[in-house]
Amino acid sequence: MTPATARGTLFIVSAPSGAGKTSLVAALVNALPDVRISVSHTTRPIRPGEQDGVNYHFTDRDTFLEKVGEGRFLEHAEVFGNLYGTSADWVNATLNGGEDVILEIDWQGAEQVRHLMPDAASIFILPPSLPELESRLRGRGQDGDDVIARRLAGAQAEMAHYGEFDYLVVNDDFDHALADLTAILRSHRLRISAQQRAQAARLGELLSKADANG
Repeated sequence: MTPATARGTLFIVSAPSGAGKTSLVAALVNALPDVRISVSHTTRPIRPGEQDGVNYHFTDRDTFLEKVGEGRFLEHAEVFGNLYGTSADWVNATLNGGEDVILEIDWQGAEQVRHLMPDAASIFILPPSLPELESRLRGRGQDGDDVIARRLAGAQAEMAHYGEFDYLVVNDDFDHALADLTAILRSHRLRISAQQRAQAARLGELLSKADANG
């Protein structure tokens, strides 16, 4: 009989814009096997350099709202006039296949997902300071002063929800923050509930020999 595949863990990662979440998650996925990033659906226009199905699944508003009505999203939200959502079908299929899934979503989306999937592990990433966060936002060279001010205000409002998460990681030093994230995922993979299924054959062999010699 083929051993049952241990269901993967859903990891929710949230952070204010400029905290370095996307870079950290990309490095984490490259460092660990059997973990995938969920690609969100969005109604916003595709930007130069982006690829459909890689950066986002780009769709029109009517199709998105149809999926909402069918309950096809784990979470969805409207941000600056554009809709964003996480596919429930893809997430569950990937988890059932034994792979871990990372959702990069804001605190409101995280709240929705935790309600539907209470076994999910949630991680909040903080910048080291407000001046550093402002420096990172300005370093992108994409926004004017008014947009930067609005993003900073939004970041503070989002950071106020850090206490709703299971883990808190400060991205002061990139390598240190990456090590912290890696430790969180590794520790979850060693839980008894996960290991009982992942190591079922090994445990059966060890315990049967112990019974025979007991």
